[in-house]
Amino acid sequence: CSPNFKIATPSSLLLYPAAVFCLIYVLLKAIQLYHKRQQLLKAFESFPGPPSHWLYGHSSQISQGGELNQLLSWAKEYPYAYPRWIGGFMASLTVNHPDYAKTVFGHGGTVTGAYFRKGLLILHGPKWFQHRRLLTPGFHYDVLKPYVSLMAESTKVMLDKWERLITVDKSVELFEHVSLMTLDSIMKCAFSCHSNCQTDRDSDYYIKAVYDLTYLVFHRFRFFPFHNDFIYRISSQGRRFQEACRLAHQHTDKVIKERKTSLQDQQELEKIQKKKFLDFLDILLCAKDENGAGLSDEDLRAEVDTFMFEGHDTTASGVSWLLYCMALHPEHQQRCREEIKEILGDRETIQWDDLGKMTYSTMCIKESLRLYPPVPGVSRLLSKPITFHDGRTVPEGSLVAVSIYSLHRNPTVWQDPEVFDPMRFSPENVSKRHSHAFLPFAAGARNCIGKQFAMNELKVALALTLLRFELTPDPAKPPQEIPQIVLKSSHGIHLLLRKLP
Repeated sequence: CSPNFKIATPSSLLLYPAAVFCLIYVLLKAIQLYHKRQQLLKAFESFPGPPSHWLYGHSSQISQGGELNQLLSWAKEYPYAYPRWIGGFMASLTVNHPDYAKTVFGHGGTVTGAYFRKGLLILHGPKWFQHRRLLTPGFHYDVLKPYVSLMAESTKVMLDKWERLITVDKSVELFEHVSLMTLDSIMKCAFSCHSNCQTDRDSDYYIKAVYDLTYLVFHRFRFFPFHNDFIYRISSQGRRFQEACRLAHQHTDKVIKERKTSLQDQQELEKIQKKKFLDFLDILLCAKDENGAGLSDEDLRAEVDTFMFEGHDTTASGVSWLLYCMALHPEHQQRCREEIKEILGDRETIQWDDLGKMTYSTMCIKESLRLYPPVPGVSRLLSKPITFHDGRTVPEGSLVAVSIYSLHRNPTVWQDPEVFDPMRFSPENVSKRHSHAFLPFAAGARNCIGKQFAMNELKVALALTLLRFELTPDPAKPPQEIPQIVLKSSHGIHLLLRKLP
Protein backbone atom coordinates (compact mmCIF):
# COMPACT_ATOMS: atom_id res chain seq x y z
CA CYS A 1 0.00 0.00 0.00
CA SER A 2 1.43 3.37 -1.03
CA PRO A 3 2.19 5.68 1.89
CA ASN A 4 0.61 8.56 -0.15
CA PHE A 5 -2.73 6.81 -0.46
CA LYS A 6 -5.52 8.49 1.56
CA ILE A 7 -8.97 7.16 2.28
CA ALA A 8 -11.70 9.65 1.36
CA THR A 9 -13.69 10.84 4.36
CA PRO A 10 -17.50 11.37 4.24
CA SER A 11 -17.05 15.15 4.50
CA SER A 12 -14.66 15.29 1.55
CA LEU A 13 -17.02 13.16 -0.51
CA LEU A 14 -19.81 15.71 0.12
CA LEU A 15 -17.68 18.54 -1.25
CA TYR A 16 -17.75 17.16 -4.79
CA PRO A 17 -21.55 17.23 -5.33
CA ALA A 18 -21.71 20.61 -3.54
CA ALA A 19 -19.09 22.04 -5.89
CA VAL A 20 -20.88 20.57 -8.91
CA PHE A 21 -24.20 22.00 -7.69
CA CYS A 22 -22.63 25.48 -7.23
CA LEU A 23 -21.08 25.32 -10.69
CA ILE A 24 -24.38 24.33 -12.29
CA TYR A 25 -26.20 27.10 -10.38
CA VAL A 26 -23.67 29.72 -11.54
CA LEU A 27 -23.93 28.50 -15.15
CA LEU A 28 -27.74 28.55 -15.06
CA LYS A 29 -27.69 32.05 -13.54
CA ALA A 30 -25.26 33.25 -16.22
CA ILE A 31 -27.51 31.81 -18.95
CA GLN A 32 -30.54 33.45 -17.34
CA LEU A 33 -28.79 36.85 -17.23
CA TYR A 34 -27.61 36.45 -20.81
CA HIS A 35 -31.18 35.77 -22.00
CA LYS A 36 -32.48 38.70 -19.95
CA ARG A 37 -29.93 41.01 -21.58
CA GLN A 38 -30.88 39.75 -25.05
CA GLN A 39 -34.58 40.36 -24.29
CA LEU A 40 -33.83 43.93 -23.18
CA LEU A 41 -31.69 44.60 -26.25
CA LYS A 42 -34.55 43.36 -28.46
CA ALA A 43 -37.18 45.36 -26.50
CA PHE A 44 -35.28 48.63 -26.99
CA GLU A 45 -33.70 47.94 -30.40
CA SER A 46 -35.68 50.74 -32.12
CA PHE A 47 -34.41 53.32 -29.62
CA PRO A 48 -30.83 54.53 -30.14
CA GLY A 49 -29.00 55.57 -26.99
CA PRO A 50 -25.59 56.31 -25.49
CA PRO A 51 -23.06 53.45 -25.70
CA SER A 52 -22.96 51.28 -22.58
CA HIS A 53 -20.58 48.72 -21.06
CA TRP A 54 -21.83 45.12 -21.22
CA LEU A 55 -21.38 44.70 -17.44
CA TYR A 56 -21.45 48.19 -15.87
CA GLY A 57 -24.05 49.71 -18.17
CA HIS A 58 -23.93 53.52 -18.01
CA SER A 59 -22.65 53.64 -14.43
CA SER A 60 -19.09 54.49 -15.43
CA GLN A 61 -20.32 57.50 -17.47
CA ILE A 62 -22.06 59.16 -14.54
CA SER A 63 -19.74 61.01 -12.16
CA GLN A 64 -20.45 61.48 -8.48
CA GLY A 65 -22.97 64.32 -8.22
CA GLY A 66 -23.13 64.67 -12.01
CA GLU A 67 -26.04 62.37 -12.81
CA LEU A 68 -28.57 65.09 -13.64
CA ASN A 69 -26.16 66.93 -15.94
CA GLN A 70 -25.47 63.68 -17.76
CA LEU A 71 -29.21 63.03 -18.14
CA LEU A 72 -29.65 66.52 -19.63
CA SER A 73 -26.81 65.88 -22.05
CA TRP A 74 -28.34 62.59 -23.20
CA ALA A 75 -31.79 64.23 -23.44
CA LYS A 76 -30.42 66.81 -25.90
CA GLU A 77 -28.95 64.04 -28.04
CA TYR A 78 -32.03 61.81 -27.77
CA PRO A 79 -34.92 64.27 -27.23
CA TYR A 80 -37.71 61.67 -27.15
CA ALA A 81 -36.33 58.59 -25.38
CA TYR A 82 -33.29 56.35 -24.98
CA PRO A 83 -32.41 53.12 -23.13
CA ARG A 84 -30.52 53.58 -19.87
CA TRP A 85 -28.63 50.58 -18.52
CA ILE A 86 -28.22 50.05 -14.77
CA GLY A 87 -25.52 47.42 -14.89
CA GLY A 88 -25.49 45.00 -17.78
CA PHE A 89 -28.77 43.21 -17.08
CA MET A 90 -31.28 45.88 -16.08
CA ALA A 91 -32.46 48.70 -18.34
CA SER A 92 -35.28 51.18 -18.65
CA LEU A 93 -36.49 53.38 -21.48
CA THR A 94 -35.92 56.96 -20.29
CA VAL A 95 -38.52 59.39 -21.67
CA ASN A 96 -37.75 63.12 -22.10
CA HIS A 97 -40.57 64.46 -24.27
CA PRO A 98 -44.21 65.37 -23.46
CA ASP A 99 -45.58 63.36 -26.42
CA TYR A 100 -43.99 60.22 -25.04
CA ALA A 101 -44.84 61.12 -21.43
CA LYS A 102 -48.51 61.51 -22.38
CA THR A 103 -48.54 58.00 -23.83
CA VAL A 104 -46.82 56.52 -20.75
CA PHE A 105 -49.12 58.20 -18.21
CA GLY A 106 -52.18 57.33 -20.29
CA HIS A 107 -51.10 53.68 -20.38
CA GLY A 108 -51.17 53.04 -16.61
CA GLY A 109 -48.82 50.27 -15.55
CA THR A 110 -47.38 49.51 -12.13
CA VAL A 111 -45.44 52.17 -10.23
CA THR A 112 -41.96 50.97 -9.31
CA GLY A 113 -39.27 52.07 -6.88
CA ALA A 114 -41.17 51.93 -3.57
CA TYR A 115 -40.30 49.57 -0.74
CA PHE A 116 -42.93 50.39 1.88
CA ARG A 117 -46.19 48.56 2.37
CA LYS A 118 -48.56 48.66 -0.57
CA GLY A 119 -50.43 51.92 -0.24
CA LEU A 120 -52.06 53.89 -3.04
CA LEU A 121 -48.68 54.77 -4.57
CA ILE A 122 -47.90 51.24 -5.78
CA LEU A 123 -51.25 49.43 -5.78
CA HIS A 124 -52.80 48.52 -9.12
CA GLY A 125 -55.98 47.01 -10.50
CA PRO A 126 -59.32 46.97 -8.63
CA LYS A 127 -57.69 47.49 -5.22
CA TRP A 128 -55.95 50.66 -6.43
CA PHE A 129 -59.27 51.91 -7.84
CA GLN A 130 -61.06 51.19 -4.52
CA HIS A 131 -58.37 52.98 -2.47
CA ARG A 132 -58.27 55.95 -4.82
CA ARG A 133 -62.04 56.40 -4.51
CA LEU A 134 -61.94 56.11 -0.73
CA LEU A 135 -59.02 58.52 -0.34
CA THR A 136 -60.12 61.21 -2.79
CA PRO A 137 -62.57 62.84 -0.32
CA GLY A 138 -59.63 63.28 2.06
CA PHE A 139 -58.16 65.86 -0.33
CA HIS A 140 -61.35 67.83 -0.99
CA TYR A 141 -60.94 71.55 -0.42
CA ASP A 142 -63.38 71.46 2.52
CA VAL A 143 -60.97 69.06 4.26
CA LEU A 144 -57.83 70.94 3.21
CA LYS A 145 -59.18 74.32 4.29
CA PRO A 146 -58.49 74.02 8.06
CA TYR A 147 -55.04 72.52 7.38
CA VAL A 148 -53.80 75.98 6.32
CA SER A 149 -53.69 77.21 9.92
CA LEU A 150 -51.73 74.08 10.94
CA MET A 151 -49.24 74.64 8.12
CA ALA A 152 -48.85 78.28 9.16
CA GLU A 153 -48.29 77.24 12.77
CA SER A 154 -45.52 74.81 11.80
CA THR A 155 -43.93 77.37 9.43
CA LYS A 156 -43.81 80.00 12.17
CA VAL A 157 -41.96 77.59 14.48
CA MET A 158 -39.33 77.15 11.74
CA LEU A 159 -39.04 80.90 11.14
CA ASP A 160 -38.63 81.54 14.86
CA LYS A 161 -35.72 79.07 14.83
CA TRP A 162 -34.16 80.91 11.91
CA GLU A 163 -34.38 84.20 13.74
CA ARG A 164 -32.30 82.73 16.56
CA LEU A 165 -29.80 81.19 14.12
CA ILE A 166 -29.04 84.08 11.77
CA THR A 167 -25.81 86.01 12.14
CA VAL A 168 -24.06 88.43 9.79
CA ASP A 169 -22.39 86.68 6.82
CA LYS A 170 -23.33 83.21 8.11
CA SER A 171 -25.81 81.25 6.05
CA VAL A 172 -28.50 78.84 7.23
CA GLU A 173 -28.87 75.37 5.71
CA LEU A 174 -32.54 75.16 4.79
CA PHE A 175 -33.38 71.58 3.92
CA GLU A 176 -33.06 70.02 7.36
CA HIS A 177 -35.24 72.72 8.94
CA VAL A 178 -37.82 72.64 6.14
CA SER A 179 -38.00 68.84 6.27
CA LEU A 180 -38.75 68.95 9.99
CA MET A 181 -41.35 71.65 9.39
CA THR A 182 -43.20 69.63 6.73
CA LEU A 183 -43.00 66.54 8.94
CA ASP A 184 -44.42 68.52 11.87
CA SER A 185 -47.20 69.83 9.61
CA ILE A 186 -48.11 66.44 8.20
CA MET A 187 -48.17 64.87 11.69
CA LYS A 188 -50.80 67.44 12.67
CA CYS A 189 -52.83 66.89 9.51
CA ALA A 190 -52.57 63.08 9.53
CA PHE A 191 -52.86 62.29 13.26
CA SER A 192 -53.80 65.59 15.00
CA CYS A 193 -50.44 65.03 16.70
CA HIS A 194 -48.33 67.96 17.94
CA SER A 195 -44.93 66.27 17.93
CA ASN A 196 -42.56 69.18 18.77
CA CYS A 197 -40.16 67.54 16.31
CA GLN A 198 -38.85 70.93 15.15
CA THR A 199 -37.66 71.99 18.58
CA ASP A 200 -36.88 68.59 20.10
CA ARG A 201 -35.39 66.11 17.63
CA ASP A 202 -35.29 63.41 20.35
CA SER A 203 -38.95 63.87 21.26
CA ASP A 204 -40.45 60.94 19.35
CA TYR A 205 -39.18 57.56 18.16
CA TYR A 206 -41.63 57.75 15.25
CA ILE A 207 -39.91 60.87 13.90
CA LYS A 208 -36.54 59.06 14.00
CA ALA A 209 -38.07 56.05 12.23
CA VAL A 210 -39.46 58.25 9.43
CA TYR A 211 -36.06 59.90 8.96
CA ASP A 212 -34.28 56.54 8.91
CA LEU A 213 -36.69 55.07 6.38
CA THR A 214 -36.40 57.92 3.88
CA TYR A 215 -32.60 57.63 4.03
CA LEU A 216 -32.55 53.83 3.78
CA VAL A 217 -35.03 53.61 0.89
CA PHE A 218 -32.79 55.84 -1.22
CA HIS A 219 -29.69 53.74 -0.53
CA ARG A 220 -31.54 50.52 -1.27
CA PHE A 221 -32.73 51.92 -4.59
CA ARG A 222 -29.23 53.02 -5.61
CA PHE A 223 -27.36 49.83 -4.64
CA PHE A 224 -28.41 47.19 -7.18
CA PRO A 225 -27.74 44.03 -5.04
CA PHE A 226 -30.14 45.43 -2.41
CA HIS A 227 -33.01 45.12 -4.93
CA ASN A 228 -32.97 41.42 -4.00
CA ASP A 229 -35.14 40.98 -0.90
CA PHE A 230 -33.05 38.15 0.58
CA ILE A 231 -29.73 39.99 0.23
CA TYR A 232 -31.26 43.14 1.69
CA ARG A 233 -32.83 41.33 4.66
CA ILE A 234 -29.52 39.81 5.75
CA SER A 235 -27.55 43.07 5.34
CA SER A 236 -27.00 45.53 8.19
CA GLN A 237 -28.98 48.19 6.32
CA GLY A 238 -31.81 45.71 5.79
CA ARG A 239 -31.97 44.93 9.51
CA ARG A 240 -31.95 48.64 10.28
CA PHE A 241 -34.76 49.14 7.77
CA GLN A 242 -36.84 46.36 9.36
CA GLU A 243 -36.39 47.89 12.81
CA ALA A 244 -37.40 51.36 11.56
CA CYS A 245 -40.47 49.82 9.87
CA ARG A 246 -41.36 48.03 13.10
CA LEU A 247 -41.19 51.27 15.10
CA ALA A 248 -43.15 53.25 12.52
CA HIS A 249 -45.84 50.57 12.26
CA GLN A 250 -45.98 50.24 16.04
CA HIS A 251 -46.85 53.94 16.28
CA THR A 252 -49.38 53.84 13.43
CA ASP A 253 -51.06 50.70 14.78
CA LYS A 254 -51.38 52.28 18.22
CA VAL A 255 -52.99 55.45 16.84
CA ILE A 256 -55.35 53.46 14.59
CA LYS A 257 -56.39 51.16 17.45
CA GLU A 258 -57.10 54.08 19.79
CA ARG A 259 -59.07 55.97 17.13
CA LYS A 260 -61.07 52.87 16.12
CA THR A 261 -61.93 52.18 19.75
CA SER A 262 -63.32 55.69 20.10
CA LEU A 263 -65.31 55.29 16.88
CA GLN A 264 -67.15 52.30 18.35
CA ASP A 265 -68.75 54.65 20.85
CA GLN A 266 -71.65 56.53 19.21
CA GLN A 267 -71.03 59.64 21.31
CA GLU A 268 -67.36 59.66 20.36
CA LEU A 269 -68.30 59.21 16.70
CA GLU A 270 -70.58 62.25 16.90
CA LYS A 271 -67.75 64.22 18.53
CA ILE A 272 -65.38 63.32 15.68
CA GLN A 273 -67.95 64.32 13.07
CA LYS A 274 -68.39 67.69 14.82
CA LYS A 275 -64.65 68.34 15.11
CA LYS A 276 -63.36 71.66 13.85
CA PHE A 277 -61.46 69.67 11.24
CA LEU A 278 -61.05 66.01 10.35
CA ASP A 279 -57.50 64.70 10.14
CA PHE A 280 -56.39 62.22 7.48
CA LEU A 281 -56.91 59.24 9.79
CA ASP A 282 -60.49 60.31 10.66
CA ILE A 283 -61.32 60.38 6.95
CA LEU A 284 -59.75 56.98 6.27
CA LEU A 285 -61.58 55.38 9.19
CA CYS A 286 -64.96 56.82 8.14
CA ALA A 287 -64.49 56.03 4.43
CA LYS A 288 -66.84 53.38 3.00
CA ASP A 289 -67.39 52.20 -0.57
CA GLU A 290 -70.79 51.63 -2.20
CA ASN A 291 -71.00 48.21 -0.50
CA GLY A 292 -70.32 49.68 2.93
CA ALA A 293 -66.80 48.21 3.09
CA GLY A 294 -63.97 50.25 4.56
CA LEU A 295 -60.22 49.77 4.69
CA SER A 296 -58.68 46.93 6.69
CA ASP A 297 -56.20 47.73 9.48
CA GLU A 298 -53.34 46.73 7.18
CA ASP A 299 -54.65 48.97 4.39
CA LEU A 300 -55.12 51.84 6.84
CA ARG A 301 -51.54 51.54 7.99
CA ALA A 302 -50.26 51.36 4.41
CA GLU A 303 -52.12 54.52 3.41
CA VAL A 304 -50.99 56.47 6.47
CA ASP A 305 -47.40 55.36 5.81
CA THR A 306 -47.70 56.45 2.16
CA PHE A 307 -49.08 59.86 3.16
CA MET A 308 -46.29 60.35 5.70
CA PHE A 309 -43.31 59.10 3.69
CA GLU A 310 -44.33 60.37 0.25
CA GLY A 311 -45.72 63.65 1.55
CA HIS A 312 -43.23 65.29 3.86
CA ASP A 313 -39.90 64.92 2.00
CA THR A 314 -41.30 65.82 -1.42
CA THR A 315 -42.87 69.00 -0.04
CA ALA A 316 -39.66 69.80 1.85
CA SER A 317 -37.75 69.59 -1.43
CA GLY A 318 -40.27 71.85 -3.16
CA VAL A 319 -40.18 74.50 -0.41
CA SER A 320 -36.37 74.49 -0.13
CA TRP A 321 -35.74 74.91 -3.87
CA LEU A 322 -38.49 77.54 -4.07
CA LEU A 323 -36.78 79.67 -1.41
CA TYR A 324 -33.47 79.17 -3.23
CA CYS A 325 -35.07 80.48 -6.46
CA MET A 326 -36.40 83.50 -4.58
CA ALA A 327 -32.90 84.18 -3.22
CA LEU A 328 -31.37 83.95 -6.70
CA HIS A 329 -33.93 86.33 -8.19
CA PRO A 330 -34.50 89.29 -5.84
CA GLU A 331 -36.77 91.08 -8.32
CA HIS A 332 -39.25 88.18 -8.26
CA GLN A 333 -38.82 87.82 -4.51
CA GLN A 334 -39.80 91.46 -3.98
CA ARG A 335 -42.77 91.25 -6.34
CA CYS A 336 -44.07 88.19 -4.46
CA ARG A 337 -43.55 89.97 -1.13
CA GLU A 338 -45.53 92.99 -2.31
CA GLU A 339 -48.35 90.78 -3.56
CA ILE A 340 -48.53 88.94 -0.23
CA LYS A 341 -48.51 92.18 1.78
CA GLU A 342 -51.32 93.56 -0.35
CA ILE A 343 -53.39 90.39 0.19
CA LEU A 344 -52.84 90.17 3.96
CA GLY A 345 -53.04 93.86 4.78
CA ASP A 346 -52.56 94.29 8.53
CA ARG A 347 -52.80 90.53 9.23
CA GLU A 348 -49.66 88.61 10.18
CA THR A 349 -50.76 85.17 9.07
CA ILE A 350 -52.26 83.60 5.98
CA GLN A 351 -55.72 82.10 5.59
CA TRP A 352 -57.41 79.75 3.15
CA ASP A 353 -59.07 82.52 1.14
CA ASP A 354 -55.68 84.20 0.59
CA LEU A 355 -54.20 81.25 -1.32
CA GLY A 356 -56.28 81.75 -4.46
CA LYS A 357 -55.26 85.42 -4.65
CA MET A 358 -51.51 84.68 -4.80
CA THR A 359 -51.42 84.90 -8.61
CA TYR A 360 -47.81 85.95 -9.23
CA SER A 361 -46.49 83.92 -6.28
CA THR A 362 -48.18 80.82 -7.72
CA MET A 363 -46.48 81.40 -11.08
CA CYS A 364 -43.13 81.62 -9.26
CA ILE A 365 -43.89 78.41 -7.38
CA LYS A 366 -44.66 76.59 -10.64
CA GLU A 367 -41.51 77.89 -12.31
CA SER A 368 -39.50 76.65 -9.33
CA LEU A 369 -41.20 73.24 -9.63
CA ARG A 370 -40.28 73.21 -13.33
CA LEU A 371 -36.58 73.85 -12.70
CA TYR A 372 -36.39 71.78 -9.52
CA PRO A 373 -39.13 69.11 -9.55
CA PRO A 374 -39.26 67.46 -6.09
CA VAL A 375 -39.59 64.03 -7.74
CA PRO A 376 -37.11 64.15 -10.66
CA GLY A 377 -38.35 60.95 -12.26
CA VAL A 378 -41.04 58.25 -12.05
CA SER A 379 -41.13 54.72 -13.46
CA ARG A 380 -43.82 52.43 -14.82
CA LEU A 381 -43.61 48.67 -15.33
CA LEU A 382 -45.71 48.06 -18.42
CA SER A 383 -48.64 45.69 -17.93
CA LYS A 384 -49.22 45.61 -21.72
CA PRO A 385 -47.31 46.71 -24.83
CA ILE A 386 -47.16 50.42 -25.55
CA THR A 387 -46.97 52.19 -28.93
CA PHE A 388 -45.82 55.80 -29.21
CA HIS A 389 -47.05 58.40 -31.70
CA ASP A 390 -44.12 57.74 -34.05
CA GLY A 391 -44.92 54.02 -34.30
CA ARG A 392 -42.12 52.73 -32.06
CA THR A 393 -43.25 50.13 -29.53
CA VAL A 394 -42.12 48.70 -26.20
CA PRO A 395 -43.27 45.22 -25.10
CA GLU A 396 -45.15 44.20 -21.96
CA GLY A 397 -42.94 43.83 -18.89
CA SER A 398 -40.59 46.65 -19.90
CA LEU A 399 -39.59 49.39 -17.48
CA VAL A 400 -40.23 52.96 -18.69
CA ALA A 401 -38.90 55.95 -16.72
CA VAL A 402 -40.19 59.47 -17.31
CA SER A 403 -37.33 61.86 -16.53
CA ILE A 404 -39.38 64.82 -15.28
CA TYR A 405 -36.17 66.77 -14.65
CA SER A 406 -35.04 66.38 -18.28
CA LEU A 407 -38.52 66.95 -19.71
CA HIS A 408 -38.85 70.23 -17.77
CA ARG A 409 -35.57 71.45 -19.29
CA ASN A 410 -36.03 70.05 -22.79
CA PRO A 411 -35.05 72.90 -25.20
CA THR A 412 -37.41 71.55 -27.87
CA VAL A 413 -40.30 72.15 -25.44
CA TRP A 414 -39.18 75.18 -23.39
CA GLN A 415 -37.51 78.31 -24.76
CA ASP A 416 -34.36 79.17 -22.74
CA PRO A 417 -35.15 76.34 -20.28
CA GLU A 418 -32.43 77.28 -17.76
CA VAL A 419 -33.88 80.79 -17.27
CA PHE A 420 -36.21 81.42 -14.31
CA ASP A 421 -39.27 83.01 -15.93
CA PRO A 422 -42.58 82.87 -13.99
CA MET A 423 -44.45 84.32 -17.00
CA ARG A 424 -44.27 80.86 -18.59
CA PHE A 425 -47.24 80.12 -16.32
CA SER A 426 -49.39 83.09 -17.25
CA PRO A 427 -52.81 81.89 -18.53
CA GLU A 428 -52.06 82.83 -22.15
CA ASN A 429 -48.76 80.91 -22.18
CA VAL A 430 -50.20 77.85 -20.42
CA SER A 431 -52.96 77.60 -23.02
CA LYS A 432 -50.37 77.36 -25.83
CA ARG A 433 -48.28 74.65 -24.17
CA HIS A 434 -48.40 70.86 -24.45
CA SER A 435 -50.60 69.30 -21.76
CA HIS A 436 -47.71 67.11 -20.57
CA ALA A 437 -44.87 69.64 -20.70
CA PHE A 438 -45.14 70.38 -16.94
CA LEU A 439 -45.39 67.30 -14.71
CA PRO A 440 -44.22 67.98 -11.13
CA PHE A 441 -47.10 65.83 -9.83
CA ALA A 442 -47.05 63.31 -12.72
CA ALA A 443 -50.25 62.95 -14.79
CA GLY A 444 -53.06 60.64 -15.75
CA ALA A 445 -55.19 58.53 -13.43
CA ARG A 446 -52.21 57.91 -11.14
CA ASN A 447 -51.23 61.54 -10.68
CA CYS A 448 -50.30 62.72 -7.18
CA ILE A 449 -53.48 62.71 -5.07
CA GLY A 450 -51.88 65.15 -2.61
CA LYS A 451 -50.86 67.81 -5.13
CA GLN A 452 -53.27 70.43 -3.77
CA PHE A 453 -52.08 69.74 -0.22
CA ALA A 454 -48.49 70.29 -1.40
CA MET A 455 -49.31 73.47 -3.34
CA ASN A 456 -51.07 74.91 -0.30
CA GLU A 457 -48.05 74.24 1.89
CA LEU A 458 -45.71 75.81 -0.67
CA LYS A 459 -47.85 78.96 -0.71
CA VAL A 460 -48.04 79.18 3.09
CA ALA A 461 -44.28 78.66 3.52
CA LEU A 462 -43.43 81.20 0.81
CA ALA A 463 -45.79 83.88 2.11
CA LEU A 464 -44.75 83.69 5.77
CA THR A 465 -41.03 83.44 4.95
CA LEU A 466 -41.02 86.49 2.64
CA LEU A 467 -42.93 88.54 5.20
CA ARG A 468 -40.21 87.85 7.77
CA PHE A 469 -36.93 87.58 5.82
CA GLU A 470 -35.02 88.84 2.82
CA LEU A 471 -33.27 85.90 1.15
CA THR A 472 -29.92 85.92 -0.67
CA PRO A 473 -27.77 82.99 -1.85
CA ASP A 474 -24.51 82.07 -0.15
CA PRO A 475 -21.92 82.36 -2.98
CA ALA A 476 -19.46 80.19 -1.03
CA LYS A 477 -21.91 77.28 -0.82
CA PRO A 478 -23.85 76.84 -4.07
CA PRO A 479 -26.15 73.79 -4.08
CA GLN A 480 -25.27 70.65 -6.04
CA GLU A 481 -28.44 68.93 -7.27
CA ILE A 482 -28.67 65.18 -6.70
CA PRO A 483 -31.66 62.84 -7.19
CA GLN A 484 -32.19 61.05 -3.84
CA ILE A 485 -35.74 59.78 -4.46
CA VAL A 486 -36.57 63.49 -4.08
CA LEU A 487 -34.39 66.28 -5.49
CA LYS A 488 -31.85 67.41 -2.90
CA SER A 489 -28.46 69.12 -2.74
CA SER A 490 -25.40 67.03 -1.90
CA HIS A 491 -24.30 69.50 0.80
CA GLY A 492 -27.57 71.27 1.57
CA ILE A 493 -29.18 74.51 0.43
CA HIS A 494 -27.56 77.49 2.16
CA LEU A 495 -29.11 80.97 2.21
CA LEU A 496 -28.27 84.22 3.91
CA LEU A 497 -31.27 85.57 5.83
CA ARG A 498 -31.90 89.16 6.83
CA LYS A 499 -34.72 89.91 9.26
CA LEU A 500 -37.08 92.49 7.79
CA PRO A 501 -38.18 95.44 9.98
